[in-house]
Amino acid sequence: MLREAEVTRKTLETEVNVKIDIDGSGISKIETGIGFFDHMLTLFAKHALIDLEVFSKGDLQVDSHHTIEDIGIVMGQAIAKALGSKECLARYGTAFVPMDEALSMVSLDLSSRPYLYYDIDFSAAQIGQMETEMVEEFFRAVSVHGGITLHIKLMHGKNNHHIAEATFKAFGQAFRKACEIDNKITGVLSTKGTL
Repeated sequence: MLREAEVTRKTLETEVNVKIDIDGSGISKIETGIGFFDHMLTLFAKHALIDLEVFSKGDLQVDSHHTIEDIGIVMGQAIAKALGSKECLARYGTAFVPMDEALSMVSLDLSSRPYLYYDIDFSAAQIGQMETEMVEEFFRAVSVHGGITLHIKLMHGKNNHHIAEATFKAFGQAFRKACEIDNKITGVLSTKGTL
């Protein structure tokens, strides 16, 4: 079964196209117009071992908010579509990832129940062209539109670049584990019989 999806969303503020292959190899093509965000999505794809294409045009003359949030919306929708019925899915994934002095934890459940717990305090308002408050907004959009229970916590760290990088890598590692197929599972991994 192919676990692939393509989703496009067009508004008066942005135009976003996302292609995802859950069973890829970490290849990505990312063009958001926000260099640091491109770097973060590239890291996510590599560590999740998914193939990911993200192209967007947005009102970056305003700021990065609309573009990053809308990419999160479309990525969440693409993830939900690609995972389909979620049969035989491991469902859960947790990862602790260090980046020099920073250590981030991400734990997630592909439950179809969106929830975000987010505990990161950046000491800078911006990294490159990306506002650091948009990290939380991105993950909230992915969680809501992907149906993902998502917990993100910075264990410790000082350098803002390292903190963000450890977090996106941890998201990729946790996502990869949750997307693994386990043939011991009949249907979905839930006593309810559905996710």
